[in-house]
Amino acid sequence: MEAIKEVGLAKTIRFVIYTILYRIYRLWPFPIFRGLMLGLMGAKIGKSTVIMDAKFFNFHHAGFSHLNLGDNCFIGDETLIDLYDNVILESNVTIAQRVTILTHMNVGYISHPLQKQFPKKSAPVILQEGSVIGAASTILSGIKIGKNSFVAAGSVVTKDVLPRTLVAGVPAKIIKKISE
Repeated sequence: MEAIKEVGLAKTIRFVIYTILYRIYRLWPFPIFRGLMLGLMGAKIGKSTVIMDAKFFNFHHAGFSHLNLGDNCFIGDETLIDLYDNVILESNVTIAQRVTILTHMNVGYISHPLQKQFPKKSAPVILQEGSVIGAASTILSGIKIGKNSFVAAGSVVTKDVLPRTLVAGVPAKIIKKISE
């Protein structure tokens, strides 16, 4: 009940409606149908983009309008994408399996004792053209991955990644510049 009291009845109803639509999306077994369903729910999906068994959350805030995927993108199985704020993939972006993309941070209800020290915040995540995110990586809110950059598997990206750069580790650090 505290959740309904905090967000209000209108947002609760929107949550129920989007949850039902999301359950229908999850039933589609083939990537092409998933892309079509996301498009019908408000996402922008580019040509030849493949969405494997990706999962989304916080879509009830703005529907799927916070998801913008360019042409020729690939999103791997078990990828988890937070749609509290915008997630933008420019063309030719590859996201491997089990990647997590976060667009917000919130410690809990307004009454949570850490709310003053860690107030709720959100910011978009942008993956620029040609970037690659390796398996099991985490991208935090507000991060921009530069054009033609590579995030190695298992990395946690806490800062923007410059174009044509390989980063790896926890937290991700520059390993090398990628030549043209």
